[in-house]
Amino acid sequence: MTASDQPPNLLLQLLDAADLNLLSPHLATVEMVRESVLSEAGAALRHIYFPHGGSVSITVSLSEGQTIEVAMLGRDSVVGGGAALADGIALADAVVLFPGTASMLEITAFRTVAAASTAFRSLMVRHEQAMLAHAQQSLLCNTLHPIEARLARWLLRARDLCDSEILPLTQEVLAQMIGVRRNAISLVAHALQRAGVIRYTRGQIEIIDPRALETTSCDCYSAVKASHARLVGTSR
Repeated sequence: MTASDQPPNLLLQLLDAADLNLLSPHLATVEMVRESVLSEAGAALRHIYFPHGGSVSITVSLSEGQTIEVAMLGRDSVVGGGAALADGIALADAVVLFPGTASMLEITAFRTVAAASTAFRSLMVRHEQAMLAHAQQSLLCNTLHPIEARLARWLLRARDLCDSEILPLTQEVLAQMIGVRRNAISLVAHALQRAGVIRYTRGQIEIIDPRALETTSCDCYSAVKASHARLVGTSR
């Protein structure tokens, strides 16, 4: 397989030709429209998604009405794979944060390929372990680390998935993603802008100095990348 033949999703690139041939007839390329819901917590899955670009936010809702992100998935991931191997019921909401395209297949086809290919099934299990590590690190980060470090960590992950220094984001969305109030995000964003790390305008954040942003971030950013590379083998 040549580089030009490789699928855009990094997980799918790890499969050998035989497994890709099993999977390819079931895949359809679809647009992931911003704010579209790919799965809902407690609902039966219908489709599995392998993003080519953009990002999908995996969120949980608390009884108080607050919603917080536990993981951000993109082209190094699959959306719904772990639940599909289990009972087919989504454990969290999956909402498109940054638009892009994805390879989509029905859950029945996904399970058929997983049953036929030990390598594919193993890759999906290892990815689920990586996502669990991601969620645990996010919980630790949101509990222990200052807002400035949490915001920097989140922006770096978004930049990695989107391959862009410019991210269409509102302060409301950022506050929801890391579980803080909007005014807290506003204060931190202004401080980072004064330091020349980011440039913030209404509805958009531009990362000016990625190295400074990494310095501002906590170790959670590198920890998530390392666990993903160890368990799955893809790393941006």
